[in-house]
Amino acid sequence: MERKEKNGLVYTNEKCQGCNRCISVCPVLTANYSVQLQKGQRIEVHGENCINCGACFDACEHQARSFYDDTEQFFEDLAKGEQISVLLAPAFEANYPREYESVLGGLKKLGVNHIISVSFGADITTWGYINYITKNGMKGGISQPCPAIVNYIEHYEPQLISKLVPIHSPMMCTAIYAKKYMKIKDKLAFISPCIAKKKEITDPNTHGYVTYNLTFEHLMKYVRDHRISGPSVKDEIEYGLGSIYPMPGGLKENVYWFCGENAFIRQVEGEKTAYEFLKDYKERVRSQKKLPFMVDILNCDKGCLYGTGIEAAKGESEETFYQLQEIKERAKKGHFFGPFSKHLSPKNRLRLLNMKFRKLDIKDFMRTYSDKSKTVSWKQPTREQLQSVFYQMKKQTPEDQSVNCGACGYSNCKEMATAIYNDCNSPENCIHFIKNEVQEFSMELEEKNRSILRKNQEMAQFIKEDFESLNASIDGMLRGSTINAEESSAVSLAMVTISEFCDTLNTSFSGIEQLLQNLEKNNNKITQIAKQTNLLSLNAAVEASRSGDAGKSFGVVADEIKTLAEASRAMADESDINRIEIVEGIQMLLKETVELTHSIADINDRLTNLAASTQEIVAETDVVKSISVNVRERLEELNH
Repeated sequence: MERKEKNGLVYTNEKCQGCNRCISVCPVLTANYSVQLQKGQRIEVHGENCINCGACFDACEHQARSFYDDTEQFFEDLAKGEQISVLLAPAFEANYPREYESVLGGLKKLGVNHIISVSFGADITTWGYINYITKNGMKGGISQPCPAIVNYIEHYEPQLISKLVPIHSPMMCTAIYAKKYMKIKDKLAFISPCIAKKKEITDPNTHGYVTYNLTFEHLMKYVRDHRISGPSVKDEIEYGLGSIYPMPGGLKENVYWFCGENAFIRQVEGEKTAYEFLKDYKERVRSQKKLPFMVDILNCDKGCLYGTGIEAAKGESEETFYQLQEIKERAKKGHFFGPFSKHLSPKNRLRLLNMKFRKLDIKDFMRTYSDKSKTVSWKQPTREQLQSVFYQMKKQTPEDQSVNCGACGYSNCKEMATAIYNDCNSPENCIHFIKNEVQEFSMELEEKNRSILRKNQEMAQFIKEDFESLNASIDGMLRGSTINAEESSAVSLAMVTISEFCDTLNTSFSGIEQLLQNLEKNNNKITQIAKQTNLLSLNAAVEASRSGDAGKSFGVVADEIKTLAEASRAMADESDINRIEIVEGIQMLLKETVELTHSIADINDRLTNLAASTQEIVAETDVVKSISVNVRERLEELNH
């Protein structure tokens, strides 16, 4: 699998909860930086500033930190036919006593040429330390087997570089011995309990002697995943008490073994104390106070046995200590007459140690150190700059600037402000800032509530006045609706009377129509009588003419009768004409009366509905008025 390029060896994975625990244990102020997310934050690793001490791995309950090493690259290159030999950390056997030999056998099967224990290199380191310190009169020299400690001093306490003992670590002493004295030309891989060893490997001052750093954790995962094993194989070179270097105080015990216990060796372990010790030690050196013979200092509180690159499950057991104790006793028993014999005095042991390495040139195992403080992206703010950051954090008083609650992960408010100045954090992650923000928001909210209450009271007053007007209007509507209902009922009753009158009128018109029909019959009879009278008049006139003068008077009568008959007939004809006109008029009145009756019935129905609706309006208006009164009373209660 292709290795992803990262800015550093240690990085943050997807499990980060932004809890600040990593910040709280990190010895470097700017090795972590906060990234603001939509929800919360994520703490990333600043690769240039990180010293790979692994403190964050121990502190993080979410397992949000991971690291890179060269395990996969090592196996890829081995498969390609690269010539590789292995340097083996003494802690490997102590951590894997049952798998140790089969794993080495598996590596041999895959093509590894040599397997050399770094315990032998540790013996060289002890020899080099004692000789350099005693011959050069060095006081207070700081041991450097721990690359995290060396990283820290070179990057953050360069004033102590002169106190680093200029002898290579056991790993480098083994590599130099393999290359220069055993003439091994292979690439060298270090099976290591430490993440930070990669930094030592790539440091220009180690000259590229070692190519790969294979941590226990990644190596054993790869071995198990790929089922790598082989015939039992052990390392190739005999070693002594260098095997106990991984223990806390392992170097001190080696020095005591050869120099006696009168030599004062200051032993320091653990991320919580080691870096604070170095800060204090710097002041001690500067003040020219009394110093120890040397300082045996390790980053990990249980030494390299439980280094940063071991499997987490191994760190939960004490078994590794007991395994290393067995290795220690075995080393002493195997050297009855040598420099590691417990039957000799420290002086004789040292003499034999010098004889053992008499062919070695100490200059081959010496190293230099570099001031790398300028490569670190870190700036110390001035007092004014720090004060400016405090103002961003809403910390304007000395009391606010020294709350030192630690919730941000830093030891004190000044460190948090310095981290903000270096763009590693932001004021939003300060609980005091958040509290002030909440308080200010609360005050703004309270003021808004007061403003809203005032507006509500004003609105309530307006609404109260509007409801009073509404109630007055509702009362008027009630009165008007009641009158409308009463008037509608009265009109409806009047319409009923008119409808009854129309019915009576229809009956009267029917009677008149019957009388006119009788009149028509009478006129017909009068016309008949007139015709008969006229006929009698003619007959009388004929008779009168026949009678001569005697019939003249009778003729006059006959003429009068004729005249009367014609007048009767004319009157009957005229009466009949009038009757026809009267009948037509009555028929038209009957028709219109029917239409009027229908209209009156329709109006009556509408008036009935109107009266019912008006009654409903009155009832609903009563309900509206009741609601209006209740609302007004509630508003009055709110106002008070």
